[in-house]
Amino acid sequence: MLALTILGNNSAIPAYGRNPTAQVLQTQDEAYLIDCGEGTQQQMIRYKIRRSKINHIFISHLHGDHYFGLIGFLTSMSLLGRTTDMHVFGPPLLEEIINIQLRAADTTLSFRLYFHGITKEGPLANDKRLTVTCFKVKHRIDCWGFLFRENKNPRSIDIERARSYEIPATYFEELQKGKDYRNKKGDIIPNNQVTTAAPAAKSYAYCADTLFDETLAEKVKGVDLLYHETTYLKDLEDRAAMRFHSTTVQAAEIAKLAGVKKLIIGHFSSKYELLDAFLTEASEVFPNTELALEGLCISA
Repeated sequence: MLALTILGNNSAIPAYGRNPTAQVLQTQDEAYLIDCGEGTQQQMIRYKIRRSKINHIFISHLHGDHYFGLIGFLTSMSLLGRTTDMHVFGPPLLEEIINIQLRAADTTLSFRLYFHGITKEGPLANDKRLTVTCFKVKHRIDCWGFLFRENKNPRSIDIERARSYEIPATYFEELQKGKDYRNKKGDIIPNNQVTTAAPAAKSYAYCADTLFDETLAEKVKGVDLLYHETTYLKDLEDRAAMRFHSTTVQAAEIAKLAGVKKLIIGHFSSKYELLDAFLTEASEVFPNTELALEGLCISA
């Protein structure tokens, strides 16, 4: 299971109680921080995010509303005595920015910080539960989207039934992989007689700041949950294009083309106080749409 918590949903300037972009994606074992705008630490406290579970941070691009909270988060973790390694993924220049800030404050972190510069599409991280890849989006500067996919879960073994067929425990790992069992007599015990399929692996795609780009649909095809920015309502399509952003209808079109199960829209312009129209416009094109309201926790 993947659980997404929205910490910030606004664009460049905090407004109307809304904070710049930040999200946390959680698995059973770990939490992944996606962008880190101003106020992210306070939002983590507010929504009871366990900061100690965050070992991977993904920064989409170097516009301040997506990373100005990062150095504060890293130094706070050090002040709290963190010793676990931290991995930061982002545009290569971000490493220099972090190092300058640490040197200027004469700060040595209490943990090892590994920086991974993103220069091309492809895999970024892989642990026992999750694989993370990145893809390019079209913004004014280099900008990346992130795709999180659960690794395929092993099949569940019916222990009693397996024992009734005298299948040794040493073979259980092979059963979990879907293999049949051949007993000493040469008889084949079909795998589905002693195992059941695990729940389908879930997926989440994060489309950071981007111009409307139909080719994105192929990159996020069929995901369970898609986040796509909607900085403007549909009547400001020209302004969105000029500023390399998207509208409600455009985000919904990507979701529709990609055949995703659910769409989350956010990165709202500070010119809007009320957000109801965002949901109305996007839902007309893609009905299963939800606003990325701060504090929203949704499972994929």
